[in-house]
Amino acid sequence: QVQLVESGGGLVQPGGSLRLSCAVSGTIFSNYNMGWYRQAPGKQRELVASISSIGNSNVADFVKGRFTISRDNIKDTVYLQMNSLKPEDTAVYYCNALLDDMHGPPYGMNYWGKGTLVTVSS
Repeated sequence: QVQLVESGGGLVQPGGSLRLSCAVSGTIFSNYNMGWYRQAPGKQRELVASISSIGNSNVADFVKGRFTISRDNIKDTVYLQMNSLKPEDTAVYYCNALLDDMHGPPYGMNYWGKGTLVTVSS
């Protein structure tokens, strides 16, 4: 059974930092593209950052320069380093694993974590 478990969320003041972790088990981590999504109250879920199975990363414009995504294929974990946090970053952050094209079919197979809450407030 594939499991994604997020951790590292919590309450932080504006301008502060947090590092989120997503630990993956039950499958071959290195075969998956990884992503961090977030969903704020009353808003749609949005992609924050992604990193491919070979380590190519991309960060959404609205967090560029503040957030960094990385992965550790030895620890089977993906990270989201969040700096200079703003109140509008408040959301539940979700981890996603998407099987890369080199290891399908089934193409598009993906998994979600349950999320971790980040609250940015003074």
